[in-house]
Amino acid sequence: MLTIEQIRAARALLDWSQQDLAEYADLSQTGIARIENGTNKPNSKTLNKIETAFDRADIEFIGTTGLRKRDGTIKTLSGTQGFREVMNEIYDFAKNDDAEICLFNGLPNLFIKWLEPDWYDMHSKRMGKLQNNFKLKIIVKEKETNLIAGSFAEYRYFPENLFHEQVFYCYNGKLAILNFTEDSVYINVLTEQKTADSFAVLFNVAWDHVAVKIEGNA
Repeated sequence: MLTIEQIRAARALLDWSQQDLAEYADLSQTGIARIENGTNKPNSKTLNKIETAFDRADIEFIGTTGLRKRDGTIKTLSGTQGFREVMNEIYDFAKNDDAEICLFNGLPNLFIKWLEPDWYDMHSKRMGKLQNNFKLKIIVKEKETNLIAGSFAEYRYFPENLFHEQVFYCYNGKLAILNFTEDSVYINVLTEQKTADSFAVLFNVAWDHVAVKIEGNA
């Protein structure tokens, strides 16, 4: 069973606020604060929500005192909630100065469909507020006009004959592979620094030597 000390330590390791943990665990910030200051003793259901939130962030708990961040792991997320988890991770990473995020084969209509318009609008606004912190580079299919992240990202076109609908996100030592179907979206997130770095190299080769700058875009 998780201890208060482990919850605090896990938040510190991830640089999460109490509000961040509350959002990821579907709890209230007040509830998290009361757990951490000992005012409330959480039941097993609440602790399971907290542990699940940390597990999705690759935190592994050891006994009643320890914890560590897993590396080289793969987790699978699905549906609107899973997609939002990935976007929340990207938003958290974007808070870091000089963060670089790469999106290969962006499919704007499917992003809006599965994140839902109101949620994406919220995400777009919060990313816009951080745009001086990070660099987001997005490659889309030639002639695509729906550049939904245009206020905080740089776009380039990829030749139509080379484009396919496999979407890759690279951020914070992670490579997320997005698969869209008619009924859902499935995301495999690999946490492995060397793999992410290798993909970033290939992405930048395509960015510099294949993709075409879009007139009027940053």
